[in-house]
Amino acid sequence: MKTFPKILCGVLVGVAALAAEKIDRGVVAVPAGAGKVYVGWRLLRGDAGDIAFNVYHRPAAGGEATKLNAQPVTQTTDFTDFAAQVGVACEYFVRGVVAGRELEASSACVVTAVARGPEIKKESKKPAAPEAAFRSIPLLGSYTVQSVAVADLTGDGQMDFVIKQPDGNIDPWEKYWHPSKGTFKLEAYGHDGKPLWQYDLGWAIEQGIWYAPYIVHDLDGDGKAEVMAKIGAGDPRDKDGRVQSGPEYLAVLEGATGKEICHADWPARELFKEEGYNRASRNHLCVAYLDGKTPSIIIDRGTYKRIVIEAWKFQNRRLERQWRWDNQNLPKPYQGQGSHMLQAADLNGDGRDEVLVGSCALGPDGKELWTTGLGHPDSNYMGKLDPARKGLQIYYNIETGQKSNTMCMVDAATGKILWGFNKPTKHIHSHGLCSDIDPAQPGWECYGAESTNHTFVYSRLWSATGKLLSDALKWGFGPYTVFWDADPQRELLLNKVITKYNGPALAAINVKFLAVADICGDWREEILASAPGELRLYTTTIPATDRRVWLMQDPVYRGCVSRQTSGYYQCPTMSFDPATGATRETGH
Repeated sequence: MKTFPKILCGVLVGVAALAAEKIDRGVVAVPAGAGKVYVGWRLLRGDAGDIAFNVYHRPAAGGEATKLNAQPVTQTTDFTDFAAQVGVACEYFVRGVVAGRELEASSACVVTAVARGPEIKKESKKPAAPEAAFRSIPLLGSYTVQSVAVADLTGDGQMDFVIKQPDGNIDPWEKYWHPSKGTFKLEAYGHDGKPLWQYDLGWAIEQGIWYAPYIVHDLDGDGKAEVMAKIGAGDPRDKDGRVQSGPEYLAVLEGATGKEICHADWPARELFKEEGYNRASRNHLCVAYLDGKTPSIIIDRGTYKRIVIEAWKFQNRRLERQWRWDNQNLPKPYQGQGSHMLQAADLNGDGRDEVLVGSCALGPDGKELWTTGLGHPDSNYMGKLDPARKGLQIYYNIETGQKSNTMCMVDAATGKILWGFNKPTKHIHSHGLCSDIDPAQPGWECYGAESTNHTFVYSRLWSATGKLLSDALKWGFGPYTVFWDADPQRELLLNKVITKYNGPALAAINVKFLAVADICGDWREEILASAPGELRLYTTTIPATDRRVWLMQDPVYRGCVSRQTSGYYQCPTMSFDPATGATRETGH
């Protein structure tokens, strides 16, 4: 059997905190064809190197558990039950085995095997592919979802969900803006689909991603994540429906109940009077481990010119401001460098997180670290992109038109440009792509697309070293990617079909994509998607060939997942290269 290097998460900021979390095995069980059930579970950072697993099932209605494997499972953390009872709801769970002794049982997942396999959807404009297996979480109404966050809200070691609904996005730019028809609601659901709470953001928050950032993260280390959100008060709408007055706050909500714990003032919109409503309405959130041990909340107002960043610590159920950064009086290379998301990670290996503000970076103390001066990027991907180099790298798609380097890679510690597109562009647009999709090329491939009036013109696909791989791809402004089959490359999600790069279609999702993350099961990623009245969790049923640590225990990956509900969505990066095992400390 072909094997691949195990994922090595590296020794990075926040690792100890993530590894100490109370995390269950995350067992997932789904139908995998006629009379078959696929079962997957997590391998955790703290597991013994020789840990094996036994797989059990029992009728959900009650009865004795039956062990399904003849020998303990050692090569992977998945198993296929080829003799599942059709039409009978069963619980599947696992037990670790160390030195011949079974450990405590994991939580169970209930599934009912089916008599027929998935049907193939045949549509003229898509490759034929069966719909992927999924778990369904019914929502409180027939609406669709704009975004979804994942974290353990209740402390039981399982990943829960916080959604924002309804779907739709109002951009504050005058050519796109229109009045909100209703209010955004945050809703929490347990891993089992049980509704936990709803929080109405009210008329003070317009229905657009830039007005309403929220993230979910465990701030106080009690194993239960908090929800951080930008909120307002009352109904401060102008006659035309814009909100240009009234208080604005950073609020911390209790993850299990949705009750407000505390709040603090958000950077004031009045600071942006000279720039107008559009630019004053751009807001972001992320989490940073500024001291290398405890999470801080980073909030941002501004993207295109002035930018105000604040760091807040949540302690003793109160918010305390740590520092504030304002670029108003800084040199031009620090003006207008903001991105459509806010990121944080240990960029230079000093054990503390830095804050990546688009094309510039701040140190843990809120002081300027470096700037490329390239201007506003529509997307930027930070992680172990080139396994031949030490440290981390950042791939940029720069919107700001200029003569060169609008698609480029830089060193994350210094901002030094490593390679770049040497021709002029006008507007490299949207999220692009940065993932290892081509096994023939070491490291992560990078994709960007030129636009005119937000219309696709051409694209470029680069290797991690800046080699041009293709100038003829018609992927629009970028497909999403997902770890789906058994190799260490991600697959493309093109037109709702999961497809191998230069290869066949594997499965379809058939509804609106929301996010990818390693939520449950083994190291492959799940796809979160939205259907009317329903949140779907699509998971692979392709048997694995090796086992790897739960991706969420890598701090770069976890940080990406945490901030995916603030700004543009981008697929997560990580601090290691899955194909080679290279970490930030190593280069091959």
